[in-house]
Amino acid sequence: MMLLIVVAVFLIKGAFQPPWATAFKPLFSQGSLTHRQITEMAILRKTAEVCRDVAIAEGQDFNLTIDNTLTVFAVQKACSKLHFLQSTHGFQSAIASVYYSNAAVDVDHIRPERHCDAEKIREAQQLITDGLKSVKTNIDKESYVFARNSLGKICHTLQDFYSHSNWVELDKRVPFSKLINRDEIIDNIADANTKTCRNCNGDNCNDNILPELKEKNLLTSGYFGVFPSSKPNGKCSHGGKNDVTSFEEPTGGINKDEITSSHGIYHKRAADLAISATMELLEDIRLAKGNQAFLQLVGMNKTSVLAFVIDTTGSMSDDIEEAKRVSFNIIDSRIESAEKPSEYILVPFNDPDFGPLIKTRNAEHFKEKINLLKANGGDDEPEMCLSGLQLALGGAPPYSDIYVFTDAGAKDLELESTIRARIENTKSRVNFMLTKAFSFRKRRYVSRSQRSSTRMSRSGMQLYRDLADVSGGQAIEVTKSTLSQATTVITDSSASALVTVLQVVRNPAKAEKFSFVLDSSLSSVTMYITGVSPVFTLYNPTGVSQSGSVKDGPLGSIQTVGNLWRIQLNLKNQNGVWSISINSASPYTIKIRGQSSFDFIFNFVESEGLHGDFVPKDNRPISGGNGTLFLSVTGGEFITVTDVLLVEASGSNTVNGTIQSLGGSDYLIHLQRIPEWPFVVQLKGLLNGLTRSSLGQFQRQSSTQQRASSIKITADSQSTLKPGIPLNVNFTVTSKQTKGSYIIRARNDRGFNVSVPSSLSVKAGGSTQGTATLTPPSNTESGTDVTLTIEAEDPGSTDLNYVKLQLTVMAEITDVSKPVCEKVSIKADCPVVCSNASWELSANLNDGNGTGIAKVFINIGNGSLSTSQLMSEDGTNVTVAFYNASCCSPEVQVVAVDGVGNVGKCFTSIKKISVNTITTNTTVKPSVAATSSGGFVSFSKYIFLFILVVFFMW
Repeated sequence: MMLLIVVAVFLIKGAFQPPWATAFKPLFSQGSLTHRQITEMAILRKTAEVCRDVAIAEGQDFNLTIDNTLTVFAVQKACSKLHFLQSTHGFQSAIASVYYSNAAVDVDHIRPERHCDAEKIREAQQLITDGLKSVKTNIDKESYVFARNSLGKICHTLQDFYSHSNWVELDKRVPFSKLINRDEIIDNIADANTKTCRNCNGDNCNDNILPELKEKNLLTSGYFGVFPSSKPNGKCSHGGKNDVTSFEEPTGGINKDEITSSHGIYHKRAADLAISATMELLEDIRLAKGNQAFLQLVGMNKTSVLAFVIDTTGSMSDDIEEAKRVSFNIIDSRIESAEKPSEYILVPFNDPDFGPLIKTRNAEHFKEKINLLKANGGDDEPEMCLSGLQLALGGAPPYSDIYVFTDAGAKDLELESTIRARIENTKSRVNFMLTKAFSFRKRRYVSRSQRSSTRMSRSGMQLYRDLADVSGGQAIEVTKSTLSQATTVITDSSASALVTVLQVVRNPAKAEKFSFVLDSSLSSVTMYITGVSPVFTLYNPTGVSQSGSVKDGPLGSIQTVGNLWRIQLNLKNQNGVWSISINSASPYTIKIRGQSSFDFIFNFVESEGLHGDFVPKDNRPISGGNGTLFLSVTGGEFITVTDVLLVEASGSNTVNGTIQSLGGSDYLIHLQRIPEWPFVVQLKGLLNGLTRSSLGQFQRQSSTQQRASSIKITADSQSTLKPGIPLNVNFTVTSKQTKGSYIIRARNDRGFNVSVPSSLSVKAGGSTQGTATLTPPSNTESGTDVTLTIEAEDPGSTDLNYVKLQLTVMAEITDVSKPVCEKVSIKADCPVVCSNASWELSANLNDGNGTGIAKVFINIGNGSLSTSQLMSEDGTNVTVAFYNASCCSPEVQVVAVDGVGNVGKCFTSIKKISVNTITTNTTVKPSVAATSSGGFVSFSKYIFLFILVVFFMW
């Protein structure tokens, strides 16, 4: 893409040096609209429109002005029924995922079609339409994380068209709809021999596009290059001081990336068109997949996820029954409430089998699947626990709570590093429900000298504890008879709008006192302590205390089971600074969670200095150097952020960040040093603009531990692969300090064949390249998602880094044409009093030789629609649509969607009809006018001509 190329990055104190330009500014630019803002505005507006339509259909009020001033909080509030319990976390995380993916396109500056540069407009159309197919297929598979990734990429290319081409200079006022329709031929691009620009006149480049392009309605876009002579003779340049071609004749440029660009005078119009075009793209997805799927795509439907990974070996029958009881209880108690899980995930594992992953939003279907689980087999102790967990981490959305039920250690220990990488990247919490049982299965596994102790081995137990600590989850160790008492934590985690106030790990243990702030937005605050006989005392802001030995006291009620202490806090009029002193002879954890409308999300980002953006890192940050966090406060319109810290996960060291506000709820946090020790991110601030008193303070913390590495690993950007065809992924390993041979591993969560060099030699401060080859089976279903993780490990230490790629298997796209409409008749008998009469439309809809029409529905109009099927003379299946409505509802848009998600729209209006009855029999073919509304043709102009003929004959 070639957007504005940023040479300088945000300095630690918040200064920002002027960037170079190659596209809409991706992050922020004074007075200009950025890729981030354009994407967010479009999603907010389209989401509000969808919520409005749903509300109207359900007979509810929807009071929200839909314009470019919308905020995440306002849209969430208008779309949610229980405003006070709803968090914007899921909504804002989904939007962030889209614009992060949007920004990542800037990394690929080699392919001009990704940015609509160099007159590669047809190629851009193919990228957009292929990506649109991928989004729809991912939605069909309920792979919303992958769908957002694809959506962000095509949004970038689509938006760049309005900044990099001469569409605005041609005085176009509506989006170029052909870009999102593969079957629309773009035939007005200036050919290779057509000159498009002349030299700029001094500093004025506004009129450097040749006037004959406007006269002939020809499209062009600027060429961008960092080497001389990289544009054809007479062609326009992109422009900007890093575009070498702009200094060659014809000089200057035509981009509208920001108001100071070559054609910056048109920036606002280009940005407005980019917003409208992005909304049109989103509307196509909504029409193809429906309102609820669209709301799930943008994160609006997410409340909580119930995810179980269950050992099904012979000794697990009691545990399976308990998992059934807990899940059924949650489903039945919350089936009609706002705290109903939005998604259910189940992964069984045994030995040597694991999976499949079962994911559904249907509670009854989930009940059926979990009820089918039976315990059997398993003659030796270790099982395929990590393989099952890997499947769950790949299938669950980020920030999920995943519960693993097992009574045995893990056999697949080689997956530990991959599991850690997935946990860090998804920020999901893994909780282990570990039962200790005497069984014949275990006695057969252990040696004779070990048979006196058949509990899970210490190494197996410690692995689960470590993974729980890394993820911010818990390893709860109980007997089978007390498992039911411990599963209250699962019920707790299925509540909506959960936030973490504090979580600490002390390994090795030491006596310590911890302070934490409970603010007025919190409710249902629960503290969890895991360890062996910890001694603790809790203090409220007024100094009242309660010992851990007191089950029911002034500060809360305490439940003890196994190694878990669960304290339900009494918060009545007790907001402020609390503390807990604790002493234990063995390692322990403390976790405090509650429900609140606001939280935060964050990502480590790095500057693509050449391209002008900050893109999220898909691996660990580099230790010892500086770094940058992109942080958004969710649901917090009345919040002031005062401190952002990296806090040592099992210690008291901290690194303070310098806060730079980007406006709204977004911040860049500049860190002078990324620590070598594992850490969590802690956020502090003030509520509602109150003073810095205890009553106005709040704190939040990330649950998942993060860690840095001295190794850097990057990989070529990829998004799709084809069934049966190997995909080569080139990657680079860079060593910060250590010279030597690094262990290389590549794994994926679908069991596809993958090959990679076993090791690579890297010089200190140098880099080495390698290639990983991933091959999906030839029978892999189109739309299957796969996550490929490539790891580089220093064998002489515990240092490791990874890079993660999210890929979708896509079969060759053959059906690119949307359904078409043949209007049979319109009958209108509409007097002045519209309520006394009705009108009718009859139309034939067909998909030609495509995949066939999958659904037909009314998008605009309040009448009734009926359909029937017939066979045409040429053997094509035809859907006959009959629409009837009151004359008070004079417009209708009938939508037809084919088997692969191509959308056709048929709009008809009788608003200006003044005669009693009109009957037409017209076969309509798509035209430029028709495609502006998606492909079906509006017949109003034919009706108007008919009226004129009747009038003059009279």
